[in-house]
Amino acid sequence: MTGRLAGGALLGLYRPGRTLLHRLPAGAKLLGLLVFGVVAVVLSGPWTAVAVLAAAAALAAWSGMGLRVLLHTLRGLLLIAVLLGAFQAWQRGWPAAVESVADLVALVLAATVLTATTPLDALLDTLTRLLRPARRVGVDPELVALACSLMIRAVPMTLDLAGQTRQAAVARGLQRNPRALVTPMVVRVAAQARATGEALQARGIGDRD
Repeated sequence: MTGRLAGGALLGLYRPGRTLLHRLPAGAKLLGLLVFGVVAVVLSGPWTAVAVLAAAAALAAWSGMGLRVLLHTLRGLLLIAVLLGAFQAWQRGWPAAVESVADLVALVLAATVLTATTPLDALLDTLTRLLRPARRVGVDPELVALACSLMIRAVPMTLDLAGQTRQAAVARGLQRNPRALVTPMVVRVAAQARATGEALQARGIGDRD
């Protein structure tokens, strides 16, 4: 199944390079991302979140993914970050808004660094290998790897849909209307998720005897 997942549609953001991040094993980078995510969630406070964001930006620069890719990632994330920040500021105040937005951007950047420096095949093979002992408790490693590959694909896809929704709202002069931004985006994301599910079902992926 791993070979099938590595097809064009599920090809990640991998960009070949010679940095230390490229040479590290996929398992080490997965563990690093897990630790980074735990630190970002556990540590509280706006200044701590900004420091975590700065660390993620440094990793992105070190990975050599390029300024254009980095700016494209942040541009797609802008709408989600603005909506989240506005909601948190309204509900909990500006410190909470800064913390939430900084943590979100930091986690997306860290995940982008992982996919930019690691071939998707290597990621899926590592996940499948790590999860093989879990077969004893009913876990299917290949299905988990499939779910992770879909998640990796869904992040840039969702950000791209957010950007398209914002452009459509601006074209209609509704960029200040939250409903014109949120509602179409939710509908499009849900439609894309349903189409993905139907494609998987048509191929019999995940079916049980």
